[in-house]
Amino acid sequence: MKITGRFIAAALMSLAAAVASADTRQLGILTPPEAKTPRINAPSRYGARPGHPILFKLPVTGEEPIATEARGLPEGAQFNLETRLVTGEIAVPGEYPVVFTAWNAHGKAEKTVTFVIGEKICLTPPMGYNAWNAFAGGVSEAKMRIAADKMIEFGLDRHGYSYCNIDDFWQKSPSQAKDDPTLSGPERHEDGTIWPNSRFPNMKGLADYIHSKGLKAGLYSSPGPYTCGGCTGSWLHELQDAKTYAQWGYDYLKYDWCSYSQVATGKGREYHTRPYFLMGRFLRMQPRDIVFSLCQYGECDVATWGEAAGGQCWRVSYDVKDRWEHVIERGSDACEKNWFHSKPGCWNDADMLVLGRTVWSKGCLTQNECYTHMSLWCMMASPLMIGCDLSLIDDFTLSLLTNDEVLAIDQDELGAAAARVLRGDGWEIWARPLVDGSSAFALVNTLNVERVITFSFAALGMRGKWKVRDLWRQKDEGEFEGSYGFSIPGHATHLVKFFPGEGAGLKPCLKDIRDNAWRLPFDSDRAKAVQEASSGPCSRCD
Repeated sequence: MKITGRFIAAALMSLAAAVASADTRQLGILTPPEAKTPRINAPSRYGARPGHPILFKLPVTGEEPIATEARGLPEGAQFNLETRLVTGEIAVPGEYPVVFTAWNAHGKAEKTVTFVIGEKICLTPPMGYNAWNAFAGGVSEAKMRIAADKMIEFGLDRHGYSYCNIDDFWQKSPSQAKDDPTLSGPERHEDGTIWPNSRFPNMKGLADYIHSKGLKAGLYSSPGPYTCGGCTGSWLHELQDAKTYAQWGYDYLKYDWCSYSQVATGKGREYHTRPYFLMGRFLRMQPRDIVFSLCQYGECDVATWGEAAGGQCWRVSYDVKDRWEHVIERGSDACEKNWFHSKPGCWNDADMLVLGRTVWSKGCLTQNECYTHMSLWCMMASPLMIGCDLSLIDDFTLSLLTNDEVLAIDQDELGAAAARVLRGDGWEIWARPLVDGSSAFALVNTLNVERVITFSFAALGMRGKWKVRDLWRQKDEGEFEGSYGFSIPGHATHLVKFFPGEGAGLKPCLKDIRDNAWRLPFDSDRAKAVQEASSGPCSRCD
């Protein structure tokens, strides 16, 4: 075996994860087995633009065979009972409530999904798969077809995952052609149309194949001359590329800054924003909905202008690797600064999920750290893009990705991302309001030893009795008044939902539970000031 630097790094990270997991109790699989009765896992609202193609797959779990029906579909839309796909085009803007029913031998489920036809799309955070962490520069059309197959085989589509996205290296790369002949050849046709590399002989055919599975197709580019991997970018061909992506039938574009700094002009905000406003405008001109994912690592306060640039989601941190410090710092700290910008159609992207095996490692997060990773990403209303090699996925990772009560937090139609509302020595609490009047709480143990984390309701302006449900275990815990606490292993997160009970509510001065987040820095400053004052001589001691 050839020993490489990457191999040694991966081995050291795996060893570190093993040592960390030995320090504290690991949670194991908490998600209960899937119920036999039907459950409809669709978001409550689905956005599409007038006259643009719709591809909506009704996600339903339960024991097959399951029969389904749709009532109230507007003119132009059709529901296929066999594939459970809503397709067609709805020309007239408006909101159209559609009642979906699913039933089998064990029971019946019903859910209303409102089709919102207008300018906003991506009304809940996108969920799907991205190939980068699994294949990096080794991606190919064949591997993408297998990935789409695996999404169906493992039932990920039944839990709401709908995108199957190619990342870098579907284009050609003159800088790497000598070492990899599949990346050689002309980068563009004579008319300027981009020319995929030989691993991707039929980009439209690949999109059609992914669509045939009821999934949406995504791809990747850069506003610079070349991508992060040195492949052809969209520089000076933005409109042409947008048209090509639409003609091929793609539904998602991740647009990565990379080499744009070599050609960027302007100063300050203009320097950072210009390429995204340009591509956002050109994507909007296309006759199909293409989700625009801005990838520039949170620079220049992207959450303040991403929507104006035509984006639906934007990275708020640098790349997240499967390391504890990345999950707890790069992910959560970046979203802490931007939670108030989250709303339907506008999502802070904390980067792809680093659960399971990747091309970089066999998984360096402990089980407890995986729970924190998935819990925080759902609480932050981040896009959920699976990054592991699906052909090597294990039961534990699958259980993390398919807990419908946890996923429902991420997909809550209110779109109110969580804020950090309390913080102490080695622990923190995140909270977000939900559309049904309840609130979700994540109790995060940032130390690697088990501890009880307790918080006072009064500290958060909460009154009355609250019914608590453990979302990972999908189990009611009972009713609580005054305070709530739970014993949490090291680096783990306890994710719960608080339903208002007798006399429950917030103080009149609080609009929602996240208003407490604004108080944290003031409380810290106040405590520091009090400490400094008490350490000196007191002028009123006589």
